[in-house]
Amino acid sequence: MSIIIDRSKRVLVQGITGREGRARTTLMLGAGTNVVAGCTPGKAGQEVEGIPVFDTVKDAVEAVGQVDVSVVFVPARLVKGAAIEAIEAGIKLVVLVPDRVPVWDAMTIAAKAKEHGARFVGPNTLGIISPGQGVLGMIGGKASSAKEWFNGPTPGRTVGVISRSGGMTSSCGYYLSRKGIGLSTLVHVGGDSVIGLPIPDIALMFEEDDQTDAIVIFGEIGGSQEERLADLMNQGRVTKPVIAYIGGKAAKEGTRFSHAGAIIEGNRGTHAGKVKALREAGATVVEAFGDLPDAALNVLSKLQPAGA
Repeated sequence: MSIIIDRSKRVLVQGITGREGRARTTLMLGAGTNVVAGCTPGKAGQEVEGIPVFDTVKDAVEAVGQVDVSVVFVPARLVKGAAIEAIEAGIKLVVLVPDRVPVWDAMTIAAKAKEHGARFVGPNTLGIISPGQGVLGMIGGKASSAKEWFNGPTPGRTVGVISRSGGMTSSCGYYLSRKGIGLSTLVHVGGDSVIGLPIPDIALMFEEDDQTDAIVIFGEIGGSQEERLADLMNQGRVTKPVIAYIGGKAAKEGTRFSHAGAIIEGNRGTHAGKVKALREAGATVVEAFGDLPDAALNVLSKLQPAGA
């Protein structure tokens, strides 16, 4: 089993006729993603890789039926309109790939999603991959590369990966796979200060996944996502083992570490605070990223397989 994406999910691509939209649709199809429609205003009647293109999301849904996920590849200034269009058309999950989306726009999307009972990933996300099942966004590259880099689920040795860094999402998956560890799903939550599904929400999904034995986190300074995960662990809502690395140890107050959402403000979001919270909640937190795979392997070796 996987979370968020599998072969049954029906996917629409907004901005499918653009350069990125075309290229990433080809990659998603190669990974097994069930892309059923695309949308670009004024491009109705065209096809991309055999996928029909419509002027609006509403037109696409009326023509092809239920759509579970929309993946958005449009310029940052158009993301708010595209996301709201998808949400109002009844799509319950929207993946926002573009970066530099204005914070106010992200807040408006969040309010609209809450109003309609929808969710979103991003903005500024490489997306989600479930090896052997599908990809949303642009993570993993070509299907052949992803198949080589990422192991599919392995009984008793499968983890879910949640990362605040796009590149490190893939790196986590690659190095875990080299240790013989299987991967259920890898999720890049996005690097902005306002995002849709943060680490705690994704962890709750993995908690319910009968194929995920443990959860691997690539965290960063700034914000409170990691501390909120620790709260869930303390509450007994996340009981699966958590293995984490927190980047940005050397950063000082006011320093931004790679992403807009990774900034220390006063005593909030510090490396020490995150490490302390996670360790006190029972997580295994490593000091060096290179130690993450061995730490995960050690934790998994002490577990019964999920569902056993």
